Amino acid sequence: MAAVSTEESVVRDGEPADTAPASDQMTLAGALQAELFRRSAMLATAESLTGGRLGDVLSAAPGASDTYVGGVVSYATDVKQKVLGVSEETVETHGVVSAECAEEMATGVRHLMSADYAVSTTGVAGPATQEGKPVGLVYIGVASPDGVRSRRFDFDGDRAEIREKVVKAAIDLVLETVTGAA
Repeated sequence: MAAVSTEESVVRDGEPADTAPASDQMTLAGALQAELFRRSAMLATAESLTGGRLGDVLSAAPGASDTYVGGVVSYATDVKQKVLGVSEETVETHGVVSAECAEEMATGVRHLMSADYAVSTTGVAGPATQEGKPVGLVYIGVASPDGVRSRRFDFDGDRAEIREKVVKAAIDLVLETVTGAA
């Protein structure tokens, strides 16, 4: 069975995911695409608060079909459960804004899409709290051949800024996982 680990580290604004202009996101996405291509590996996404933006960035570069298989935008809880396999117990015990949910989303989409790697985003972009959790609280999960892990982030900013920061952080975390820098 693959190793499962939830990282205890909390990344606050500016460590390492500052607001990224679109060109920075594209540069990171290109670096990730090159690493995946070099390894003949495919990536899938499971998005909640980013609403498809991560998939948009990952699929924007020419040649993206060689490394990006696709994704699921699972904004609603029942989609997380029915399509991605997030357990009812996870939703009831930890909520959808949790490390556990992020890890189950990443694992679910990796299997659903038969991908080598998968990344998930879940959190609160605002303007209101969700499940009693504050705006800016985000969990990103990454599933790989070596297992699944997640990282917690606390971002400042408005809804659009938070979502853009999450896209950059997700690409960073996948790149870190693929290259073994984690």
